[in-house]
Amino acid sequence: MYFLGLQMYNPYIRLGRWILPTVGLFSGAILNQVCAAELTLKSPDGKIVVTIQDGSHLNFSVKFRGKPVVAPSALGITVEGQDLGTNTLFAGKPATTEINEQYRVLGVHKTAINHCFSSVIPLTGNGGKNSWQLAVRVFDDGVAYRYRVPGDGMRHIDGESSEWNVPVGSMLWSQNANNTSYESKYETAIVGQLPKDFKFMAPATLKFPGNAGYGMMTEADLINYSDLSLQSAGASGIKAFFHNSTGGWINSGEIVSPWRVTVLAADLNTLVNSDIIKNLCPPPAPELANASWIRPGRSTWGWLSCYCAPKLDDQHSWIDRTKELGYEYYLIDDGWREWNGSGDKAWQALAETVAYAKSQNVAVWAWVHCKYVHQPKDRLEYFKRAKNIGLVGLKIDFMEPANAEWANWYEDTLRDAAALQLMVDFHGAVKPTGRERTWPNEMTREAIAGREQGKSPALHDNTLPFVRYVQGHADFTPTLFMADRLKGSSYAHELAMAVVFTSPYLCMGDNPTNYLNSVAVDVLKALPPVWDETRVLPASEIGELSLFARRSGEQWFIGGINDLTPRREKISLNFLGKGAYQLVELADSPDRNDAFVRTERKVTSKDMLHVPLRKDGGYVAWLRPLISE
Repeated sequence: MYFLGLQMYNPYIRLGRWILPTVGLFSGAILNQVCAAELTLKSPDGKIVVTIQDGSHLNFSVKFRGKPVVAPSALGITVEGQDLGTNTLFAGKPATTEINEQYRVLGVHKTAINHCFSSVIPLTGNGGKNSWQLAVRVFDDGVAYRYRVPGDGMRHIDGESSEWNVPVGSMLWSQNANNTSYESKYETAIVGQLPKDFKFMAPATLKFPGNAGYGMMTEADLINYSDLSLQSAGASGIKAFFHNSTGGWINSGEIVSPWRVTVLAADLNTLVNSDIIKNLCPPPAPELANASWIRPGRSTWGWLSCYCAPKLDDQHSWIDRTKELGYEYYLIDDGWREWNGSGDKAWQALAETVAYAKSQNVAVWAWVHCKYVHQPKDRLEYFKRAKNIGLVGLKIDFMEPANAEWANWYEDTLRDAAALQLMVDFHGAVKPTGRERTWPNEMTREAIAGREQGKSPALHDNTLPFVRYVQGHADFTPTLFMADRLKGSSYAHELAMAVVFTSPYLCMGDNPTNYLNSVAVDVLKALPPVWDETRVLPASEIGELSLFARRSGEQWFIGGINDLTPRREKISLNFLGKGAYQLVELADSPDRNDAFVRTERKVTSKDMLHVPLRKDGGYVAWLRPLISE
């Protein structure tokens, strides 16, 4: 069903220091002569043009749909105190390929498209003493580059000179860099008005002035390297900053940086549906690509509804209610290690709970502190024990900030878990960087200020879909129906979180009794953990309003999350198929946060929904095709 098309070319370019024929390989030339010591790379559709220039300092610039979105910006990695981007020259013809493939993903849609032009550019510096490479890939929705520095032995990486010079006046959405677990709230700012040396986390999303579209600055394929964050530099500069390794780190052998990524999109629908982060990571081993034991699903979970450890005597009741909801999983959080006096007795009690759940067709995940699985020997023993008692997944928590050592720990943990057919949910974690493509047994990770932290500002909720969720899945643990926890939110806002925020392991936050007693119970039972198709509806604006239509099979769900401005939106149903659909609407109550207004009727693709959204409110619709008699 999926295919890989990798076409090899032998392109030639003309540069100022040697004469080679120019190339025109596709609908437009990938590499054209522009002037001495410049390379121009284009996206498959020709709408993204990247210029790379050597000389006193290697740099790149980007035009998107004819408008400059990245002005000349430094490229370079600093090794043993030397910035390799300084006084760097092109050293030969790039090796260029076209990548064109599709593959299965779990998230906003079921098939990722990976189509780009890829070039590896040889470079030399320091009078020919330094030889290294810049790899560049240009997609229809962005550009990425990484550094490759050959060599053996141990070398010190001091940092990078990588930067983005973006248009002054661009709106910026980001997290501040004071919280290395990525659990701070999103805020907004304007490029050109950032405080001096302002530090913030990647990913960060931009809205360019002059209707030039959207951008996102981030990284992909983080391994054997320290986690990237960002820092303002001058009026329009944003440069790489390594918040977990300010003094640098040691690398063994060849140095390969993660990809430095600039996502580019004309609209929010393109931004949300971007596959770049995963595209830049290796595919999984064949035995993992379609492994039957890697199963997305919905889960109940007890911690958030009571902020307390799970009680052994309550476990059968939780499992029974999970079964009644039709959810695939139940997560047992921190505290189970104290059951029956702890130690082996706790493990035995957990094993008996897992066995009962299995008899009810419910699979069990369990929480573990990372200290128990930090060292390879301890991790293997723990994973084997978890597998032997029937656990299908582990929620691993409280990792250290991701320097190079801890970045590799995630890789080793996923490899060891895959060998024993265990799924993983990382909490207290570094952001995902697409490695879930390589290790599809990673079902989700936190790296987000989720519902566990209480009611978030509406700005935060309406920023997440266009920043954090573009980066990858997130364990937000959505949807509380407890009146004292709403703090201004509405039931419809809470329910819409489960539609708008994506996680293949969809761990729901509330006690299942509250779901079973809700007028929304049929929608909660029907909600899938992954989607076949996602459409961001036109009224959406970052930080203000998130309106999404998502399809699973022939059913559609619409989720809306509003900010503090009351609205009345129109939603065209022109995305529906032929025939009539049964519509269930769950909208805000005009006078109560802890109530829905539920309506049902028949609709077709010709109909228009009129959606009232109160302050901090929301909206959910469920559409099922009606079978003609």
